Parts: sequence; structure tokens; C-alpha cells
Amino acid sequence: MVLYLLLAIVASSLMALGLLMMKSRSAYLPVAAGANVISGVAAWIRDPMWLGGIAVQTAGWVCYVIAVSRAPVSAVAVMMQGGIGLFVIASVIVLGERASAREWVGIGAIVVAMLMLTLSLDGAAVDDSFRPAVLLTFTGLLAVAALAPMAIARMNTSGVAIAILSGVAFGLGAMFTKSMTLDFTAAAAVPVALRVALNPYVYAMLAANLTGMILLQNSFHSSRAIIAMPLSGAMSNIVPIVGGMLVFSERLPAEPIAAAARLGAFALTIVAGALLAGAREQLPVDPVAIRVAAGG
Repeated sequence: MVLYLLLAIVASSLMALGLLMMKSRSAYLPVAAGANVISGVAAWIRDPMWLGGIAVQTAGWVCYVIAVSRAPVSAVAVMMQGGIGLFVIASVIVLGERASAREWVGIGAIVVAMLMLTLSLDGAAVDDSFRPAVLLTFTGLLAVAALAPMAIARMNTSGVAIAILSGVAFGLGAMFTKSMTLDFTAAAAVPVALRVALNPYVYAMLAANLTGMILLQNSFHSSRAIIAMPLSGAMSNIVPIVGGMLVFSERLPAEPIAAAARLGAFALTIVAGALLAGAREQLPVDPVAIRVAAGG
């Protein structure tokens, strides 16, 4: 268990580095939304730095898949949140971003919540049951709920709503990844290629992570990285914790202190998300949009 959780930390660090590379190019790349999704993503792919960030993220994802195949999805999700701290520090040092006192409290609260969740790991209990019908229902209800912030003008224009939605997509991606590994194990006698082709969770996992990546990159255009990334990370943490208990029967720790730490961290993450969701400051106008408006 310790080995796989350490691998999750490596995955978290690689993903943070990849995101930093991608964020550094957000002011020079177009938004991929509406009718411009394909052309926007194509422009991203042609950018060497952004594409390098994807490569680093992919390496982190491979480490993550190996970790989640042997450890509880909620426990791995906790280790993955270490990348939030690294990303925030790098954003301040490398990108020169700043935050208000309220926003720093929110960012700090997410880090504290991660530490509290870590303290609850030893007592975590796991049941090997898997409920596909519950996963389908959970996915549908969560997708509807995640769209609600898009109706709030301030959250929508500041990029906060998109960052939250990206975190939900990534969290569902984690759920589908765990489902994929369980399905692979159950069909061990079937050839690998056939298992991949016939496994619906492979396609669901790819779709969820691709959607999350596009949404997060789009949020970088109108929101600072130190706001968008913690919000996205917080949601990608909450989803596997709740989903792990509902879908995979990952129970709360038996020890009262560990269970209280788990529940407290969950509540603190929600409070931190609310603090960061109040961000009002927006980034300067995208240079790409300026060139388009000028006919360049």
C-alpha cells in the first residue's frame, strides 16, 4: 500500500508540472469552446510547450493508473492533491501570480484538508464490491449538479465555474479508471486487446479526462492558476471520496479520530471551495483575442 501511495505522489508531481507548462501558454493560445473546440485544441497541440505539458501529464497519469489499481481510489485521490501545493508555489514563483488574503485562506484550507485526509488513511476500510448501476446514477446526478455554477454570471465570467466543472470531470475520470481496472481483473482470461476494446469504462475514462483537460485549460484564460487549479483539484478529490463510498463500498475508517479527520477534511474542502469561488479578479484580455479583433 505504501509503495503505491508513493507512486501516487510521483504522479501528482508530474501532473502539477504538466499543468504549469500548459498554463504558461494560456495567454498565447485560443479558447476551445463552442464551434471552435476542434480548431482550438488543434492550436494547442501545435504548441511545443503545451504539448510537452501533455506528455508530462501522461507520464503522471500512467503512474496514477498503476497506483489506483492496487490502492483505494479515495486514498490515491488524497495523495494526488499534493500536486496542488506544488502547483500553487510554482505559479507564484514562475508565473508571478498573486492572491488576496481570502484566497490564500482558501488555498491553505485545501492543503490542510489534504493533510487531514492523509491522517485518516491508516484506518480506511475497503470492500471489494462494485456497483455499476450506482456509478451510472452518480455520474448523471453529478453532471447535472456541476452545471449549476455556470448559471451564476460572476462564477461563469471569472472562470471559476469552468474550473469546478473540470474538477468534477477529472473526479469522474478517477472513478472510471478504478472501474476499468476492476473490470480488467475480473476478465483476466480474456486477451488484453479485447479487454480494452470491450471495456466501456476505458472510453468513459478517456472522455471524462479529455473533457476535464479542455475545461481546465479554458479556465486558465479567465482565471489565475492559483484559483483554477485548487478549485479543480478540490472537486476532483471530493468526487472520488463520495463516489468511492457509494460505488466501491470504501467505508469510513473504524477509528473515531480517523473518521472525524476524513469528515472534517471533506467539510473543510467545501468551505475552501466557497472561499475560492468568490474570486472576482480576472486576467488581462487574451492576446489571441486582441489579434483576432484587430484582424491580425
